[in-house]
Amino acid sequence: MSYLETTHDVYKEAALTPDVGLCCTTNPIWELPGLKIPKIMQEMNYGCGSTVHARDLTNNPTMLYVGVGGGMELLQFAYFNRQKGGVIGLDVVDEMLEASRKNFEEAEAQNDWFKSEFVDLRKGDALNLPVDDNSIDVAAQNCLFNIFKTDDLKKAIAEMYRVLKPHGKLVMSDPTCEQPMNETLRNDERLRALCLSGSLPIAEYVKMLTDAGFGTIEIRARKPYRILDPKNYPTEELIYIESIEVAAIKDPMPADGPCIFTGKAAIYFGTEDYFDDEKGHILLKNQPIAICDKTAQALADLGRDDIFISDSTYHYDGGGCC
Repeated sequence: MSYLETTHDVYKEAALTPDVGLCCTTNPIWELPGLKIPKIMQEMNYGCGSTVHARDLTNNPTMLYVGVGGGMELLQFAYFNRQKGGVIGLDVVDEMLEASRKNFEEAEAQNDWFKSEFVDLRKGDALNLPVDDNSIDVAAQNCLFNIFKTDDLKKAIAEMYRVLKPHGKLVMSDPTCEQPMNETLRNDERLRALCLSGSLPIAEYVKMLTDAGFGTIEIRARKPYRILDPKNYPTEELIYIESIEVAAIKDPMPADGPCIFTGKAAIYFGTEDYFDDEKGHILLKNQPIAICDKTAQALADLGRDDIFISDSTYHYDGGGCC
């Protein structure tokens, strides 16, 4: 049995018998005016973070969500759209699609504004999306890409890039791990399906996205997620897994490389009112400005003693230098 078949079986079981402990997140459930999320959706929230960010969802964007789970994030996306077929939900597991359909009926009963027709549920594969080129404003996946092995991951990212409109956003949450994992862990198909042993280091994860052509990357959150310990897993050392929330934006690739925001900021504290690097970055005196890692390095290379550059916070929410 391949790892994709194992994944299919794991999520078939999770659709038929909701598994609250399959994935978990420290994100609070959205509390927005008039939005009520059915308990069954919360129990089937098989993700490691959130892909729903209000600032991505202005002006009724067309949205794609791959790997529907119990439909909770689809419902949240629909809150910001409220148009027939405005949100496309895609899954390869028939049982998960059927469970989501039933959950949307419950959501209709609890939310006067919601109609199931707002969500277009489709059977489809992340490696071959049944979606037109350049047709999506915001695409999302939660705890899915880390399941894929390298070649399939490249295909999945390329497919997301294909369907996004220019400047469209791919919003993701996935486990990551900075420690090396042994081959037993890497090749354990069930652990991979459970979003554990496929975790990549952040730099490798980001490079996959920029190699696909995404010109801007935003790391929006980085949080503790799981521990793999020698008593319960085939490892001789304790392995710490985090989850990250990332947006990859289909901007043109800059000539000097991608803009990757990891939560760095610059503060100018010199004698003038501002500092202009003559490359498009103006730093007002004692006012922090979010900067991408590339700009941080360029400012550091100036060797000035009146510009402070912070470490990466791995939290970025817009308004930066590029």
